[in-house]
Amino acid sequence: MSGANRIAGKGRLTPARTARFTFDGKSYTALEGDTVASALIANGVHLVGRSFKYHRPRGILSAGAEEPNALIDVSRDSARKQPNVRATVQEVFDGMTVNSQNRFPSLAFDVGGVNDLLSPFFAAGFYYKTFMWPKAAWKHVYEPIIRRAAGLGVAPTESDPDHYASRYAHCDVLVAGAGVAGLSAALAAAEAGASVIICDEQAECGGALRFDSGMKIDGIEGYTWAQQATAKLKAMDNVQVLTRTTAFGYYNHNFIGLAERVTDHIAKPDRGLPRERLWQVRAKRGILAGGAIERHMVPRERLWQVRAKRVILAGGAIERHMVFPNNDRPGIMLASAARMYLNHYGVAVGAKVGVYTAHDSAYEAAFDLKRAGVAIAAIVDCRQTPGAAVLAEARSLGVEVLTGQSVINTSGKLRVSSMTVARNGGGSPRKIVIDALLVSAGWTPSVHLFSQSRGKVKFEPESQRFLPGTYAQDCLSVGACNGTDGLQQTIEESLAAGELMAQAVGKSGSGKISISGEQAHDWTGGMIGAAEGAGPEASAKAFIDLQHDVCAKDIRLAVREGMHSIEHIKRFTTNGMASDQGKLSNMHGLAIAAEMLGKEIPQVGLTTFRAPYTPVTYGALVGHSRGELFDPTRKTPMHQWEEDHGAVFEDVGNWKRAWFYPRAGETMHQAVARECKTAREAAGVFDASTLGKIEVVGPDAAEFMNLMYTNAWDTLKPGKCRYGIMTREDGFIYDDGVVGRLSEGRFHVTTTTGGAPRVLHHMEDYLQTEFPHLKVWLTSVTEQWAVIAVQGPKAREIVAPLVEGLDISNEAFPHMSVAECKVCGVPARLFRVSFTGEVGFEINVPADFGQSVLEAVWANAEPLGACVYGTETMHVLRAEKGYIIVGQDTDGTVTPDDAALSWAVSKKKADFVGIRGLKRPDLVREGRKQLVGLVTKDPKVVLEEGAQIVANPNEPKPMTMLGHVTSSYWSENLGKSIAFALVAGGRARMGETLYVPMPDKTIAVEVTDMVFFDKEGGRING
Repeated sequence: MSGANRIAGKGRLTPARTARFTFDGKSYTALEGDTVASALIANGVHLVGRSFKYHRPRGILSAGAEEPNALIDVSRDSARKQPNVRATVQEVFDGMTVNSQNRFPSLAFDVGGVNDLLSPFFAAGFYYKTFMWPKAAWKHVYEPIIRRAAGLGVAPTESDPDHYASRYAHCDVLVAGAGVAGLSAALAAAEAGASVIICDEQAECGGALRFDSGMKIDGIEGYTWAQQATAKLKAMDNVQVLTRTTAFGYYNHNFIGLAERVTDHIAKPDRGLPRERLWQVRAKRGILAGGAIERHMVPRERLWQVRAKRVILAGGAIERHMVFPNNDRPGIMLASAARMYLNHYGVAVGAKVGVYTAHDSAYEAAFDLKRAGVAIAAIVDCRQTPGAAVLAEARSLGVEVLTGQSVINTSGKLRVSSMTVARNGGGSPRKIVIDALLVSAGWTPSVHLFSQSRGKVKFEPESQRFLPGTYAQDCLSVGACNGTDGLQQTIEESLAAGELMAQAVGKSGSGKISISGEQAHDWTGGMIGAAEGAGPEASAKAFIDLQHDVCAKDIRLAVREGMHSIEHIKRFTTNGMASDQGKLSNMHGLAIAAEMLGKEIPQVGLTTFRAPYTPVTYGALVGHSRGELFDPTRKTPMHQWEEDHGAVFEDVGNWKRAWFYPRAGETMHQAVARECKTAREAAGVFDASTLGKIEVVGPDAAEFMNLMYTNAWDTLKPGKCRYGIMTREDGFIYDDGVVGRLSEGRFHVTTTTGGAPRVLHHMEDYLQTEFPHLKVWLTSVTEQWAVIAVQGPKAREIVAPLVEGLDISNEAFPHMSVAECKVCGVPARLFRVSFTGEVGFEINVPADFGQSVLEAVWANAEPLGACVYGTETMHVLRAEKGYIIVGQDTDGTVTPDDAALSWAVSKKKADFVGIRGLKRPDLVREGRKQLVGLVTKDPKVVLEEGAQIVANPNEPKPMTMLGHVTSSYWSENLGKSIAFALVAGGRARMGETLYVPMPDKTIAVEVTDMVFFDKEGGRING
């Protein structure tokens, strides 16, 4: 038996297909397709949780994503455990373990319920005024208790074994919401030829058609039409239908985030879903272009990142609860939720049901239940004149309607047992016995995604609701989320929107679609704010935010405390800050605040709707990026060769770079010393593939380079290279590198290894925002080129036999030259550059040929006594020659002049990024920290990088720090230690003795220039 509250013949689930699950240790039977909420109600369970602050009993309020109460812990095993899952969304699967939250020792008896008795001490904002004395108690008493009390569920402690997928997609039209509006819009757009993605958070399409039995479309039941429309869309090649998929975020340029729950409803996710998927791709002309088999683990969730040319928002509307005393007891729920549980799941929410409403829609819930055999105690309508049609039908069904009256209280400890009714303005109260109470204050259009798109809402005074106003992106809202109430009007509006969006992307289609709809009743009414019994004079708990225990009186207290901005009121009371993000509470709180302030609602404002629309798991957002893939490892094309030759690797950003190559018995110090000597005496071979490489191409490429770098590029001839400095707007060094001009309109730009992504972003940002008139294209080619650097006196002897079609003699191919040629028969870009001060060549070949070319280079180099060297030797060799590394010898506050690179700043250019920043008084003042060289008085002592420098080691503390050491090495070629340092007024201190205080001793150093080896620079031109 799947529950005593199942009604035979009602609902759309199959009685023969059952699933077993447990709730708080007790076993229950559900039907396949049940949510946890519908299954619990079917089994007579209404108490599902406790509220956050007062620990009051809470029941199921809704049937959708707006649920504030029924948050549960769902687990498959000890590792697959997720807290704060909405019972109204989570589908039951066989073997599911469900537990309630925020209670001890049990749900029925929770000691935290004492907070309800102490509620006068926990008024809104109490945490801003308490926990301040005694001061020492905060750390040892207050904070530990608050941290233990924080939150509702308990985070899992074991590693998540599930798999999460992600996918990027593009479409002409994305439709968010698959109710009647979304389906109509999708059909119109798809029939016009547009590629369409339509998504809905529920397991089936249909939206309100899943519960509203009073709608007919094209002559058939609304739900049946929805399933037929969905099937038609799924059969179309240009449409993708995504159910169980929430559009949670609307970002710039029509970028939409979707979270798809792929296997959360399946008992055994590794069965029943394909582990292989055959993809067949058809080209535009209909020719089969290729096929591939995708093998993958079945994901739990999939993150879709969709770029849509146009977006149609069809999110519907959310029913509001009534705000009256003790409106939070289990068994009190939204009228639409009761209809959903009855008409879709076949479950009655009670045996004797009361209705309290300010809107006609609740009447239809009463009618459905009455026809299903459920007793309706009374419909209490706070309006004097409800809709005539629903009033007439209620009388024909024999349902008592109490107009102009209100529910002023309820009773019942763990479930509602009665409601107290009185005429508005006073009168004798009447107590009516019930076991469920359905409430409706009307409907709030779901403008969340519209607001996330940066659209501006407008307030409609007649209906007391916010609607989409000014659009900021290429989107349209249709249906209930746009304030369109009638069924036929919704259909026509949606069809027109779908057709319009298709036309906007250049699709004309074959003809218009015609759909007709009819509904049982036209709805009227609605209210926002506090109802009778919850006015300014009342002290009763009339809840607005049921998860955070925010009452009507809390909003009024916030206003009295001086909170006049709705954003301040929100934070003072925490209204709308629960996991439902105010979907039910925002409008009520806003209306009460406006009443207290004596202002119109638009003057008070509206809180900001932010992504995500509903909670998204970390797993879905992180996807594959965890464990070993959290920070993906990048390897050069020659990595395996380097590994085979004994390289020890270091992490440089995401790259694995060869650090040094120790021979048998060598320490790192010995290996680096040998590599340094060999590179200067014979030659060294180095993998430089990780250097960032960007192609700047176009007729305005030189002009663009002039604007992005400090030095001039229009004077650089094709076939030549130049060292360039890039600064930020503030004038500080951002990156550097050698740039080769391959032709008039093509530059090969190199960057630091770690700087490649940010430099490309920096360039692209300025190209799109500041210099959009320039005809330039930027392409990252870092991974397209493998780079082998050969440095040393014998470099030309090693490289020349491999080069075809190019004379690389010193006369024909001098230092700072570049040419396209062939190396080992492979197309190559050959640079005559050096980061060691020796004769140097950098061979750029397509990445696929990197290792084979390196092998050929090494075959020539090894007999000549050369070595392969790593990054540590590279650092020593460059320091010997006074070459800086941006990010190591600079810290974001260093100008080109500070780094002794003022020669690289053009004095003739009228503009470049940073030119005004460099003229700021602080950047040209005397005494700035400047890069200088340091040698220790004891040549065998190697300074620590980062060590501070002082003028007087005996100065009383705090000492005056002059600067710090940026680079420090032992130089085997010089037989002493060398260092760079940023020192205040550094260049004026040449020859001066300074001091480096260390924990065990003070080291005396002499300030020198930065070139320690081959000061004349003759070796580079050898």
